Amino acid sequence: MAKKLRILVGKPGLDGHDRGARIIARMFRDAGYEVIYTGLHQTPEMIVSTALQEDVDAIGLSILSGAHNTLFKKVIDLLKEKNLDDIFVFGGGIIPDDDAEYLKSIGVKGVFTPGASLESILEFVKKEVKPRI
Repeated sequence: MAKKLRILVGKPGLDGHDRGARIIARMFRDAGYEVIYTGLHQTPEMIVSTALQEDVDAIGLSILSGAHNTLFKKVIDLLKEKNLDDIFVFGGGIIPDDDAEYLKSIGVKGVFTPGASLESILEFVKKEVKPRI
């Protein structure tokens, strides 16, 4: 029997809007993934600590506040510091195209902006995320 992928859905920073993150978390759960949702106002340190404790395969970050470059980078840097850079990171929110390219250059594997369908996000994760060994 194959291991269920474990996905952490994180809301870094002061962004107080989590409807989309909750919808994404529910979508992954309904698709058969194990989902850990961190809730609002998480620091990058809290997200990485939870990822370690929960032994996740992927982290999906959601942010609408405009601090995506800073907060996503901090998560990526902390994962590297803790030798957890095999955790797949993707994210979404209100992210300009130039910033999406920057995020991909630092290790964010996929960036989803408003208008991305739930199906496209789920297909991306099904195709790209593999269990960590």
